[in-house]
Amino acid sequence: MKIYKVKNYEEMSRKAANIISAQVLLKPDCVLGLATGSTPVGAYKQLIEWHKQGDLDFSQVKTVNLDEYKGLTPDNDQSYRYFMNKNLFSGINIAMENTHVPNGAEADSEAACSAYNAMIRDLGGIDLQLLGIGHDGHIGFNEPDSVFPAETHCVDLTPLTIEANKRFFEKAEDVPRQAYTMGIKNIMLARKILLVVSGADKAEILAKAVEGPITPQVPASVLQLHPDVTLVADEAAMSMMKL
Repeated sequence: MKIYKVKNYEEMSRKAANIISAQVLLKPDCVLGLATGSTPVGAYKQLIEWHKQGDLDFSQVKTVNLDEYKGLTPDNDQSYRYFMNKNLFSGINIAMENTHVPNGAEADSEAACSAYNAMIRDLGGIDLQLLGIGHDGHIGFNEPDSVFPAETHCVDLTPLTIEANKRFFEKAEDVPRQAYTMGIKNIMLARKILLVVSGADKAEILAKAVEGPITPQVPASVLQLHPDVTLVADEAAMSMMKL
């Protein structure tokens, strides 16, 4: 695992954007695995800025997102499709048909997940997967469990995840209770993984994920087994690591 310790969120965002842009420059028709949440927003803003300056071309890039709330349509302002359109896709020259998010409007979980797995395979797999980490160690919506889930599946969100996400909704009752998410196998098959982490509130779980035992109780710990992982984290997030 390559580890970059940076000063703050702004430096983390710029470093992450550098790594993503290098992938696009190296392989203009690459497949990027993308994430939502507050952590990657700064990196997305930087990518948009570089694109507007003429430094980055996304016209051949394809993207696949980690997850989506079950039951939310793409036009719902809390859906992850809406988030991606607002925070990245609308600011770059990517073809919308080349952007993929699990179909939260599909009520049939098996159909939705099978279709997403097939789509990832048809694209030839993911070249670079961007990840954040939840306070309980989840990556995507792969929550602590007794096993590592393999491919895209429907999950029941834990109370901790619902609590963390309720700030985006009017009230906690509005937070969906289920989501479609790539499984650990989907993530681990990515050729490269970029993990971005910011803030002291993530320090304990990051230390467990990177330096603790590999266990499905800390889903992100499985990244220790991947041959090409880059961690970009700020000083606060790394404050409990032994490095």
